[in-house]
Amino acid sequence: MYGAISGDMIGAPYEFDRSPKTKEFPLFSRFSMFTDDSVMTIAVAEALMDTIGQDDKTIEDSLVRSMKKWGTKYPGAGYGGRFYGWLFSDSTEPYRSYGNGSAMRVSAAGWLYDTLEETRHIARLTAEVTHNHPEGIKGAEATATAIYMSRTGRRKDEIKSYIIREFDYDLSRTCDEIRPTYHHVESCQKTVPEAITAFLEGTNFEDVIRTAVSLGGDCDTLTCIAGGIAEAFYGMPDFIKAECRKRLPADMMMVLDRFESIVNGKE
Repeated sequence: MYGAISGDMIGAPYEFDRSPKTKEFPLFSRFSMFTDDSVMTIAVAEALMDTIGQDDKTIEDSLVRSMKKWGTKYPGAGYGGRFYGWLFSDSTEPYRSYGNGSAMRVSAAGWLYDTLEETRHIARLTAEVTHNHPEGIKGAEATATAIYMSRTGRRKDEIKSYIIREFDYDLSRTCDEIRPTYHHVESCQKTVPEAITAFLEGTNFEDVIRTAVSLGGDCDTLTCIAGGIAEAFYGMPDFIKAECRKRLPADMMMVLDRFESIVNGKE
């Protein structure tokens, strides 16, 4: 999950169309900090770790509890308006969102399960508790799928072909074609394909991150998604992981350490 969280941190200063539109920028600065993307990534990871092997209803209930717990613990992390309203209400019902929040928080699902079928199923559950619009579900499934396929040794051309076939995303454009007119949009359908394209074009973890930031738009979320996939494909540079850890509070670190222990134990 460090890939997703570091992507969030690195992209955060450039959110809301403040991207330099180039790969040449300071990777970390005093403005590089976690946002709602990281908080919800942690929340989903904790819920999934707590419910491995359990039934769908138990998993969904755990997801709702964990999201509300972590969201209220970090209320100023920059949540979208509808999600913020859900966090601080008594409601546990989804609200048919197709926002990119379902995709930015799903990375743990790409790591914890042994088959692509189970990965996609769990990714769907993580979306449906709030983002039960078909595009919200698709964004989460596609992201988790790309992570699973990356960590299990699939080539980029295989990942690209599967994503196009299964999710009908347009991955034909290059980043140079996307970059000039791309702007801040918070939907899955306008974020996930661009994030996957940045991953496909990147030559290593850092290059994927820089490519994603250079596109602009909803930069922290775009780079969070791209970084989550890139970590699974390339692994994490030690210096980026160290910078990430320095910027996280102890409670989040406990979840990350537990997650690493589980994932490492499966390998």
